[in-house]
Amino acid sequence: MNEEQRLASQQVKQPKTSEAKAEKDYSKYFEKVFTAPSLKDAKKRGKEDIKYHKDFAIDEQFLRMGEGRKFYIRTYGCQMNEHDTEVMAGIFMQLGYESTEDIESADVVLLNTCAIRENAENKVFGELGFLVKYKRKNPEMLIGVCGCMSQEESVVNKILKTYPHVDMVFGTHNIHRLPNILQEAYMSKEMVIEVWSKEGDVIENLPKKRLGSIKAWVNIMYGCDKFCTYCIVPYTRGKERSRRPEEIIAEVRELAAQGYKEIMLLGQNVNAYGKDFEDLHYRLGDLMDELRKIDIPRIRFTTSHPRDFDDQLIEVLAQGGNLVEHIHLPVQSGSNDVLKIMARKYTREHFLQLVDKIKVAMPNVALTTDIIVGYPNETEEQFQETLELYREVGFEMAFTYIYSPREGTPAAKMVDNVPEEVKKQRLQRLNAVVAEFSSAALKQLEGEVVEVLVEGSSKRRDDVLAGYTRKNRLVNFEGPTELVGKLVKVKVIEAKSHSLMGEFIEQVKEKVELV
Repeated sequence: MNEEQRLASQQVKQPKTSEAKAEKDYSKYFEKVFTAPSLKDAKKRGKEDIKYHKDFAIDEQFLRMGEGRKFYIRTYGCQMNEHDTEVMAGIFMQLGYESTEDIESADVVLLNTCAIRENAENKVFGELGFLVKYKRKNPEMLIGVCGCMSQEESVVNKILKTYPHVDMVFGTHNIHRLPNILQEAYMSKEMVIEVWSKEGDVIENLPKKRLGSIKAWVNIMYGCDKFCTYCIVPYTRGKERSRRPEEIIAEVRELAAQGYKEIMLLGQNVNAYGKDFEDLHYRLGDLMDELRKIDIPRIRFTTSHPRDFDDQLIEVLAQGGNLVEHIHLPVQSGSNDVLKIMARKYTREHFLQLVDKIKVAMPNVALTTDIIVGYPNETEEQFQETLELYREVGFEMAFTYIYSPREGTPAAKMVDNVPEEVKKQRLQRLNAVVAEFSSAALKQLEGEVVEVLVEGSSKRRDDVLAGYTRKNRLVNFEGPTELVGKLVKVKVIEAKSHSLMGEFIEQVKEKVELV
């Protein structure tokens, strides 16, 4: 029995017939299937044996499983979750299932979950309660929970005790085993739980049903080894492990041949790419240097960490071409004391030096960031340092959040001693600064001609087209629908609060200048 078969045999089969049965003690299974989050143990995991599988294929016994059946996937969270949904949709379709947007008509409903914030988890639990009525109407419907929440033992315990109508739970490392899990759920009539605490392998040739035909996501690595004290991701996604460069380059070339105009390279800590290779020295800068030679108009990446943003990467990005002049660089706080408590492992000074390097090499760069306010022990003075850093860098946009503890993280053991009202006030004050700088950046573009990748009609008017610039700014303008999926030049007429209004000039000749 190989490792995958051994782990698969550790599925928990939980009778779904009553809540009383769900109270049964399944701790003996969890000892095998789960590892409770432990900072000490997790940091030892670098010795895990990660396997690289190049030729994924669905077993022939499953290929007709989905004939006459429909699937529905609801996705929560980041682009990585969206990409996981594309993979699962691809597997479903190879099994013969048909996609549907109508939950009631679905034979399988999956919630692909996010664990990064408590609010995201609460939404999932609310949705699970809502799905009961569909299960009553159609007892044969399979309901599943997958994604990051499934990697948390406390979440699975809650599902066992409170949501016995759930048929299957599987984690982020088990997506490739979806056919096996579905088969088990159909055959056993019991709740199937397959969650591996073992690090996920790297599996190539997974089928994908892309969510669009203009932009595409490409995973270049998985997991994170940074262990910021507030973050559950290193526990739910596992250690950093990179795909081989030849596989990534081949995928991007194929997407270019299919007519995609923009690629987003994904990783929980994307610029740590290649650090885990033992047989070659090859980092994100090397990969970007090869990808910029491919005939595709735009290439981006997310999310980067300041600790891994090296000089080589800056040098490559500065060469431009299809490498856009937009970098998302999460700082989280402008206070050294708070950064230390967060275990970010850089200082305010280091971050500002990095920004200076980037701006010298790329004078036209647009920088965006993430910031958390109200972290345990954050003082008013420390919050002011964050505002000052924001102004000094001149970020063009930010995703801002109020701190909330995540069970299983070191921060959850800290005293959450910043009053909720103070957190809310600080968020409002920060957002006022964010809006000020965002508005100023947009205002500077009035009268300028910008390149826009047209994605479709605007949310408010069908006769108005919408798309994004290389710096990820939203532009609305009137034009024919034939322009959807095209690169066009638009003259900016007016800057709004969060977008630009423009006038169509001409279509761009779609040829990347190669260096």
